[in-house]
Amino acid sequence: MMLQNELKKKNLNLIKKNFLEHKNILSKTFNDKKLLSQINDISNICINTIKNNKKIIFLGNGGSASDSMHLTAELVGRFKKNRIGLPAVDLVSNSSSITAIANDYHYKKIFSRQLEAIGNTGDLLFCFTTSGLSPNVIEAIKAAKKIKIDTTVFTGNKKNYLTKFKDLQIVKVPSKDTARIQEMHIIIGHIICEIVEDNFS
Repeated sequence: MMLQNELKKKNLNLIKKNFLEHKNILSKTFNDKKLLSQINDISNICINTIKNNKKIIFLGNGGSASDSMHLTAELVGRFKKNRIGLPAVDLVSNSSSITAIANDYHYKKIFSRQLEAIGNTGDLLFCFTTSGLSPNVIEAIKAAKKIKIDTTVFTGNKKNYLTKFKDLQIVKVPSKDTARIQEMHIIIGHIICEIVEDNFS
């Protein structure tokens, strides 16, 4: 019984620790005026992209791949209201394409190759990478620039190479912790979806 009580106390402390960390990063994000302005700007870019009959493309690795599929579904299906389906696609859910490209070329090409196949000038690319160092994301950014696809990268505040790219919209969550960064990414993604959705019926 004593061991169970100690384990429960330990778990409760861990639960509280995670909630407090989330609350702290949320507060920092909420008070970051530049980031809030970026969210508004990106939302407007999404709206204009769709109104110009172009599409939004999502990609990421691991948990960020799940975020990519999640946000694609919010746009293609619905978020909070019934309206027309919005043109969005992710580059993470076709396992045949991903494994074929990784096998025939290289894993770092899994996104860039798909982008070369389906990307068009005027599309909008969303890259989710908590580190900003993923080779396959970097290759996708390079491919997007060649096709003239505007790119927004959602990341954390870890040091990375993204600033070397010109004309790249970088959304930095004020954290170096992967879990906290991903939590803010999905909140920001939901906000963008809601703003975009409000402009279509």
